[in-house]
Amino acid sequence: MMRMRSKGSPASPKQRGAANNGGSEEVEWEMRPGGMLVQKRTAESDRACVPPPTIRVRVKHGSSYHEIYINSQSTFGELKKMLAGPSGVHPQDQKLMFKDKERDSNAYLDVIGVKERSKIVLVEDPTSQERRFLEMRKAAKMEKASKSISEISLEVDKFASQVSGLESVISRGGKVAETEVLNLIELLMNQLIKLDGIIADGDVKLQRRMQVKRVQKYVETLDLLKIKNAMPSTNGVHQDSTQQNQQRHTVVANEARKLEQRQVPGPRRQSSSGDVVVTTKWETFDPAPPLIPYAPTTTATVAPANKLNWEFFD
Repeated sequence: MMRMRSKGSPASPKQRGAANNGGSEEVEWEMRPGGMLVQKRTAESDRACVPPPTIRVRVKHGSSYHEIYINSQSTFGELKKMLAGPSGVHPQDQKLMFKDKERDSNAYLDVIGVKERSKIVLVEDPTSQERRFLEMRKAAKMEKASKSISEISLEVDKFASQVSGLESVISRGGKVAETEVLNLIELLMNQLIKLDGIIADGDVKLQRRMQVKRVQKYVETLDLLKIKNAMPSTNGVHQDSTQQNQQRHTVVANEARKLEQRQVPGPRRQSSSGDVVVTTKWETFDPAPPLIPYAPTTTATVAPANKLNWEFFD
């Protein structure tokens, strides 16, 4: 226990260090997280300190023993890495048992109590082996999928140049063989089938989706080019429509001229029969009598007509 002075203020850590050293040198102290008051470390003190000793531990793996020289302040994880070579077991598949307890990879040897010639048991973890095997298999599958997508991308680049060439020809009014367009569409559809068969995840899945959209875009472009290529040339269509419009305008003009001649009064025209006047005044006539006589509704006295006296003979 630290003694408390009865008179005056308590001595500071620097004063206590100076008193212990005879007043010739001041010593700085620091408080550790656990509450222990220790001398403050400096760069010079770290250089002057003695390096930690190297110890030899015996590791049992099955029926064999491995002697490992390691720093006493190392971790069990570092010990696992050193055991990977002689034991042939991956560090992730190792379990290190010390005093019948499994030790964490982040635990320090000296803190746990590992000393010179301490015995440690190495046990293989089957669960970790299976998990690592599945991860390796998945990584290999993703690598294969990424390689396949890269090969398909190179093929699509070649087809893209052909699509651009066909588009430039047809857009200028030229004609290409329909089989050429159909064959290119079929090749792109085969690439789509290959992309659909690739099972990917994460970034590889995103790459596959981008290639699918790219191929679909080229197929849609070729469909439009096929329809445009099947249509007649633009110049012939324009000429035919121009001729039809001219004929339609001529017919309309003639009809309008005839209608104008009927309605608008004009000057007298000479003919062989005499003067003819064009007018729009029409002469009205009384309605014609009905073909079937009908009895009048009003009754009137009609004088009897003269009757002939006929003589009848027996």
